Amino acid sequence: MSNKAPIIVGLDIGTTKIAAIAGRKNEFGKLEILGFGRADSSGVNHGMVLNIEQCIRSIKQALDNCLQSNPNLEINEVYIGIAGHHIKSLQTRGDMVRKNIEDEISREEILQLINDQYKTYIPAGDQIIDIIPQDFTVDNTPNIIDAVGMSGIKIGANFHIVTGDKHAIRNINRCVEKSGLKTKELVLQPLASAAAVMCPEDLEAGVAIVDIGGGTTDLAVFYDGILKHTAVIPYAGVNITNDIKQGLGVLRTQAEQMKVQFGMALAAEAKNNAYITIPGIRGQHPKEISVKNLAHIIQARMEEILEYVLYHLKQINLEDKLHGGIILTGGGSQLKHLVQLTEFVTGLNTRIGLPNEHLANGHVEDLMNPMYATCIGLILRGYDDFENNRARFTSENKMFTEDASAAFVRVGPEMFMPDSALNPQQPQQQQQQQPAEVAEAVADTMAAQPEPEEQQNKRGKTIHKIFEAIKTNVLKLFEEVEDERMD
Repeated sequence: MSNKAPIIVGLDIGTTKIAAIAGRKNEFGKLEILGFGRADSSGVNHGMVLNIEQCIRSIKQALDNCLQSNPNLEINEVYIGIAGHHIKSLQTRGDMVRKNIEDEISREEILQLINDQYKTYIPAGDQIIDIIPQDFTVDNTPNIIDAVGMSGIKIGANFHIVTGDKHAIRNINRCVEKSGLKTKELVLQPLASAAAVMCPEDLEAGVAIVDIGGGTTDLAVFYDGILKHTAVIPYAGVNITNDIKQGLGVLRTQAEQMKVQFGMALAAEAKNNAYITIPGIRGQHPKEISVKNLAHIIQARMEEILEYVLYHLKQINLEDKLHGGIILTGGGSQLKHLVQLTEFVTGLNTRIGLPNEHLANGHVEDLMNPMYATCIGLILRGYDDFENNRARFTSENKMFTEDASAAFVRVGPEMFMPDSALNPQQPQQQQQQQPAEVAEAVADTMAAQPEPEEQQNKRGKTIHKIFEAIKTNVLKLFEEVEDERMD
């Protein structure tokens, strides 16, 4: 294990669970998990903090569990994956006449051009949290990706500006700070989860990543090595739970428990004579629920979500060109027989995206779960920053990042959708103490076979390529939310 590699901690603050994972890359370029902890999430809904104290307690519980798995850890800074329906976006353009036209275009001039976009008007109560340059123009030459080093009189660029409710952002940061931590960076969740579940072959073959979360389902389509399309489908785990609650006349907690333990996405696979007994309320008679009826309710909602996915694929004429098929991730992907239903509805090969592509041998088996894709991706994002030698500049109302080895400049923290409400709930006693095998696993030295240097470099470039590709178009999904939303 290289002593130069830092220990990076990802903190995934979701609607139903909060996960904290600490990892470090070994000499083979693989992530070794040094600590792992999770706790049930309280006070968070759709990525927004509704109760500060409850959220702080949940974060501290997850951190305590992580430290129990490895007492030698010291956690001070974390990468945060956050979400929220309060996110908005707008497109703008900036131009600047250079002062020293005889000199080459410098990175400082690019940063100045980006910094000028903070003067863009936004509604009161919102805050600019991200400015993403799409392409640059030098004089009359358009569609330039790397303008540094060129010559010209005038430089310009098209930008996507992301804004969010300043109080919602402040509440997330306040919860992290009151938990005794410092936010290293706020990360858009698709950037994290895509890097965790995709491999170089996926990026080349073309895939559609379907992240089934708690409040929304995120669709990201990759083709020819770049992000081709993104969309937000306003149905996900919460809608399934509400359908069960209303359709079967049970409590919300009972509906969630039935969905997790007995739910399946194909009603044809459910037994006709299987029933679930629900205890009566305050002495009432127990209620029996048919497993097949439960499956019919779940299948109806999942088919609706998948029809939206197929609709978006047809809009971009890629419904039969994605040789990599569909990758399901997020807590909702754990529904039984969902892979078969997805293949039936879309006609594309489907698999579950597990975040084990970049993990070293001997990693904690509990992490081979799609619900931890975002958290593993946060660590990968941290190493993407570290390995590309990014220098950070912060001020009171803005934060941006300069890549010292690339012309593309990433600015500010990034945000996206919440985790799924389909994550299994852990008993309170289990939350307070991690299983013994978890502590043993993270204490062991991870073993891995050496890889050729060429493959190591290819993996690092692929992760960086995924991060940079997503930025180009991912904000379109925020623009489509209102068009896609249905009652």
